[in-house]
Amino acid sequence: MPSWRLADRTLDLEAPGTVVGAGIVNVTVDSMHPGARSGTPEQAVADGLALAAQGFEMIDVGAVAARSGPPVPAAEEIARLVPAVAGLAERGVPVSADTFEPAVATAAAAAGAIVVNDIGGGTDPMLEAVAEAGCGYVLMHIEGPPRVDRPAPAYEDVVDRLERFFSERIARAVELGVAEEAIAIDPGLDFDLTVADDVEILRRLEELHVLGRPIFMSLSRKDFVGALLAGSWEGRLPPERRGPGTFAAAAIAAAKGAQIHRLHEIEALDAVRMAARIAAAGTAA
Repeated sequence: MPSWRLADRTLDLEAPGTVVGAGIVNVTVDSMHPGARSGTPEQAVADGLALAAQGFEMIDVGAVAARSGPPVPAAEEIARLVPAVAGLAERGVPVSADTFEPAVATAAAAAGAIVVNDIGGGTDPMLEAVAEAGCGYVLMHIEGPPRVDRPAPAYEDVVDRLERFFSERIARAVELGVAEEAIAIDPGLDFDLTVADDVEILRRLEELHVLGRPIFMSLSRKDFVGALLAGSWEGRLPPERRGPGTFAAAAIAAAKGAQIHRLHEIEALDAVRMAARIAAAGTAA
């Protein structure tokens, strides 16, 4: 498995069963999961420290909800995100900054974030900002701008589409100065994907290893989990009832080789670690 180069360190992901937990902290009052709304930078720092103390290796901090909605000015996002990033970084906690705005990414990296987690799909301005910052980078699959509702495209083969998308955007990132070793890939479950697409990606996740980059899984309490548990999209369970479903889906992703897992609670990370270690033991045998 490849290593992942961040701003101040390189994570060695070679050993079988190795996983990295990224605990979720949102400096928002409207994030999808009510249990992850820190509200203020001060509370976000406290919440991030608590997750780190529980065993998360990294804290992923965002200040704009991924759900659809009107644009949030970059200055407003920076005002919420940067103090939280700086507060955690100053206390020695590795921080990933969750944003799709290049100016915000630049400010977060200057405040101490060692990773930019980009849900914007790798636009040129963001790639240029990441190259300049020299930090780690999470490239997420999405087919259009975030926070905009649109029908999911119909893919002939969704895994093939992801492979082509990532190959093209990784090549462009490298062309613009991002080190290939700094890139991790996120399938972007729930973004421009149907529930059936999400299931197919999870079922065939190991096929994405052909890209040679670590897989960053962000599936915690997402809508597809609620839909699968309820048996329909319309009747999908709310985020607060998607915990056990998250544990199961994340464990499957870990067993199929996903190395970095963005999760809300330590119990989900425990499930991931267990699945990864069992899968590694089977490989060794």
